[in-house]
Amino acid sequence: MINLMPTIFFGHGNPMNALSKNSYTEGWASIGKSTPRPKAVLSVSAHWYVPYCAVTSNLNPRTIHDFGGFPKELYQIEYPASGSLDLALRVQALLAPVVSINLDEGWGLDHGTWSVLKHVFPKADIPTVQLSINQIQPPSFHYELGKSLAALREEGVLIIGSGNIVHNLSAYSWGEGNIPPFDWAIRFEKHARELMIKGDDAPLVNYESLGRDAMLSAPTPDHYLPLLYVLGLRRKKEKVSFPVQGINGGSISMLSVQIG
Repeated sequence: MINLMPTIFFGHGNPMNALSKNSYTEGWASIGKSTPRPKAVLSVSAHWYVPYCAVTSNLNPRTIHDFGGFPKELYQIEYPASGSLDLALRVQALLAPVVSINLDEGWGLDHGTWSVLKHVFPKADIPTVQLSINQIQPPSFHYELGKSLAALREEGVLIIGSGNIVHNLSAYSWGEGNIPPFDWAIRFEKHARELMIKGDDAPLVNYESLGRDAMLSAPTPDHYLPLLYVLGLRRKKEKVSFPVQGINGGSISMLSVQIG
């Protein structure tokens, strides 16, 4: 019997979660404690959204503070995980010919990756590599890339997607406290969960055809597409669970989706 690493989609939400202790960050910490220790992590983050496919190869990737207007303490956080050229080359081989090695040191670990991993693996002692999201390709392209990465699960690599199933910043409440979730956010998240439980990926890949709730929930594709990598990695009838739940600020789903 082959031992498979799980694969997980994290709803990462507000960067301040990196500093916070709340139900979301406690849930992420619990995932880290219950997950077999991986040899390495491959992260597909909403925040490396560029018109090409690339994988980081930096041996010491920098911590990228890709946001503005937050307390200075947030900009002082470092997540000093090492990189892995071996994993970068393996990803390139699995996804050939569409992925290039990013050797220019221009990218590292953005907050979609480190704000979550800071709680999942707080010692930053697991090599971590990022795969970019090609913004000029359709959703089906990203789903198929996920399928092509499946062998990594047998090789001890934890593959994570970091985004949000519902991510509408124009409707988000930035004030103090939390407002009730919008009806459309609740409906779309519920529908997505039901489809994942059924193992019916096609509507989720073609989410733009799911109507108004989908368009309000994912007005731009960047935060939604990491989910498709995780769904592509799922084996037939493999268990799906939702270890972290909640909708923050009315319009950002913090749902985590774990396969296996």
